[in-house]
Amino acid sequence: MTGTLYGIGLGPGDPELLTVKAARLIGAADVVAYPLAEGSPSLARTIAAPYLTGRAEEIAIPLCMSADRAPGQGAYDEAAPLIAAHLEAGRDVAVLCEGDPFFYGSFLQLFARLGRSFPTEIVPGVSSVMAAAAKAKAPLVARSDRFVVLPATLPDEVLRSALLACEGAAILKLGRHFPRIKALLAEMGLLHGAIYAERVDQPGERILPLTESGPSAPYFALILLYRGTEPAIASTRTTSMAL
Repeated sequence: MTGTLYGIGLGPGDPELLTVKAARLIGAADVVAYPLAEGSPSLARTIAAPYLTGRAEEIAIPLCMSADRAPGQGAYDEAAPLIAAHLEAGRDVAVLCEGDPFFYGSFLQLFARLGRSFPTEIVPGVSSVMAAAAKAKAPLVARSDRFVVLPATLPDEVLRSALLACEGAAILKLGRHFPRIKALLAEMGLLHGAIYAERVDQPGERILPLTESGPSAPYFALILLYRGTEPAIASTRTTSMAL
């Protein structure tokens, strides 16, 4: 009997947004693994800290946050055999993942390496998109509206085409792309009414109209916009902008 690999969605930052199932599995796991960015504490471990009992062995996966995929891939290549050894010994391993494991989640890397070889269970988590909408009191879509999630890393022409084909959108991974994205939305007449959200449910959280956001943004920032005609959303959106 091997252990089970759990991909645990932690939500955006508030430990109270974990599901009951996620909290239970974290507390019961024999091994807990989590990503560790260079020069800073692990956000994933910080979110899960209230549910760690101290009995589990911990595996930190050091990541190099770079545009080059190679350093990050190497970290997962090294971590996968360590986790596999625990699973082969019959130990359950909970891999902590900010947000949701399958929504741009870091767990995808380990799932690709281990998910077909060991019993695996995915515990979904609250995404930053849903958390930002809740904090801003800004409904995303209604009825037959179309909603799209776009990484800011896409070229302008791809973003423009996608935005023209939907009523609601979330643009993620802003970082160094923020000035370009803001200029594109201004060109498309979508700047006013859009919402900027930064580090949702984390220290330093900022949620405000995009027009008041300033010239730069961190990687963990996103834009929400809605250009549909649903009256209930339109009236709520007006209220939500007074943040």
